[in-house]
Amino acid sequence: MPDTEPEALYLGVDLGTSACRLCVIDDAGEERAWVRANLPAPHRQGVEVDQTAQMWWSALEQAMEALCSKVSPGSIRSMAVDGTSGTLLLCDPDGRPGGPALMYSDARATGEARRIAAVAPAECGAHGATSSLAKLLFLQGTAAADHAAHALHQADWVSGRLTGQFGVSDENNALKLGYDPVRRRWPDWLVNKLGVPRAWLPRVEPPGTSIGPLAPEWSRRWGLGSDVLVATGTTDSTAGFIATGARQPGEAVTALGSTLVVKVLADKPVFAPRYGVYSHRLGNLWLAGGASNTGGAVLRRFFSDRDLERLTPRLQPQQPTGLDYYPLPAVGERFPDSAPGLEPRLEPRPDDDATFLQGLLEGIAAIEARGYRRLAELGAPYPAHVLTVGGGAVNAAWTAIRARLLGVPVTAAPHQEAAYGAALLARRAWGG
Repeated sequence: MPDTEPEALYLGVDLGTSACRLCVIDDAGEERAWVRANLPAPHRQGVEVDQTAQMWWSALEQAMEALCSKVSPGSIRSMAVDGTSGTLLLCDPDGRPGGPALMYSDARATGEARRIAAVAPAECGAHGATSSLAKLLFLQGTAAADHAAHALHQADWVSGRLTGQFGVSDENNALKLGYDPVRRRWPDWLVNKLGVPRAWLPRVEPPGTSIGPLAPEWSRRWGLGSDVLVATGTTDSTAGFIATGARQPGEAVTALGSTLVVKVLADKPVFAPRYGVYSHRLGNLWLAGGASNTGGAVLRRFFSDRDLERLTPRLQPQQPTGLDYYPLPAVGERFPDSAPGLEPRLEPRPDDDATFLQGLLEGIAAIEARGYRRLAELGAPYPAHVLTVGGGAVNAAWTAIRARLLGVPVTAAPHQEAAYGAALLARRAWGG
């Protein structure tokens, strides 16, 4: 009998806030294994949020050990890593961190954000104290800069540790570091006006581009082949979008988590910093999106999981309540309107809890529809179809309410996890 071709598998690594998740897929995109290793919580002190890179690596090692008992590690052909957007550290030429990484939500770099605002174009993705560029400017004034050779995001550093080649990033992570995704280069003002050492800036490649082979040390430790390819990854939210399978202009994804995030594929970039709207490059397309403060966090103020399960069958999606709610967890909105002083609108509250719940769901759905209209006003296509991820994706009544207000089909995405999206990038890299 002729020899059969060995099975090919592709590994996605997702580094989130609370865990490292691994997903293995085959050539058909079928999930073959799933592993999670918990991460310790970041250190928090006021607006300062940091974490050591070694914690990421330890979680990855733990997850890899568990994975190797679920699949044949020798079948893995390539891997890609996604990480939290805006998390940054400085390291020496050999990848040794100069100190803890400043996490995506770290907001200590307020003075540095003002320096950026004075010189960066309005459409730049590096505005704000939580941007990775603000963090880089802050770290320049600390001991972490003493032996620094590279400024790297979470996914960049882990990919560098896997290959032994530090100093490579992807177009999505680099956006908040000041990278110009339209011209595909680092702008001169980073060096000339802000004094960023050019040598610290990573080489930027599209997501799913080969970086190089997995270092022999890790191949031996985990029993992987000697030719395993490590590819550039992306941010965790972009990996989650890729996981859904959306790939044509007009295809959109709504994430219904604690907050509401809407994203739509466009054939040209859309930038509107006032509304927090930026565009990530995905090949020859652009992923435009924005995030509202509304979402599941508001529902949690009034209803438990048990309440939602009990009340949902009583909802009547095709019969609007007429309640004009704007559900917010606190004062202030960022998208689809920039309204820092906007008060939550949650009155009047009817006596019937099911009616109140439906009114809240209608309010969130109305904000979602307005969000997509805002993106369309700015130049993105209005969705032809909306895929949904997050906890709200499984609520059929809410889905019906949203479809009515959006005027387009709404369905739950078949795949929702960022690790699956990273695995798709790994498969893309192996396939050329």
